[in-house]
Amino acid sequence: MRRDILTSVIAIVVFTILLGLVYPLFITGVSQVAFPGNANGQKIYVNGKLVGSKLIGQSFSSPVIGKNGKPEEKEEELVTEPDAKYFQSRPSATEGGAYNAASSTFSNRGPNDKATEEADAENIKAYLELNTPYDPTLTVARIPVDAVNTSGSNLDPEISQANAWIQAHRIAAKRGLSLSTVNGLISKYTDSRGLGFSGEPGVNVLELNLALDRLTRGK
Repeated sequence: MRRDILTSVIAIVVFTILLGLVYPLFITGVSQVAFPGNANGQKIYVNGKLVGSKLIGQSFSSPVIGKNGKPEEKEEELVTEPDAKYFQSRPSATEGGAYNAASSTFSNRGPNDKATEEADAENIKAYLELNTPYDPTLTVARIPVDAVNTSGSNLDPEISQANAWIQAHRIAAKRGLSLSTVNGLISKYTDSRGLGFSGEPGVNVLELNLALDRLTRGK
């Protein structure tokens, strides 16, 4: 009995050190050498300031200014609207506010759920209001699914090419650029399918918007 207990204690200590300390440190070391960007969250800096991650979607909005000339608030939270000079990310419905990186989750609601239908209708309306003035040919039938539905994580950093091409009309008008120039940037910041066959090409919204700022100096 005593021998069995001693053997068990030794096994626990040895495997705790191997699997709880040595193995994690080894994997961390390998990842830092082989994949430093992914290991550190693909953080993106501008002039030494952290502006986001290539792997996490975020909002590109501006405060709504009231008649008093001050930003509006609702329930002690700042009221915002999409900033028309930026490409907009895929809709997000994380708990605690959209694009809350600390609360990545999926609603688990089915396509026939009333809440899903209401959210989809609201997203379609907002998308049309934002883009139709710059592309009068836009109809509900042309709106890509990623402009309406949230992703599994609610933090998708990419949008489809179809979504980006529609928004390109608005961006070109707001930035004073040609449509071909904007479409060229879309192609440049489009990631190909994983391993060449998995998934669909995706446009990284943060990288694309930063490229636009560099090109037009934020105007």
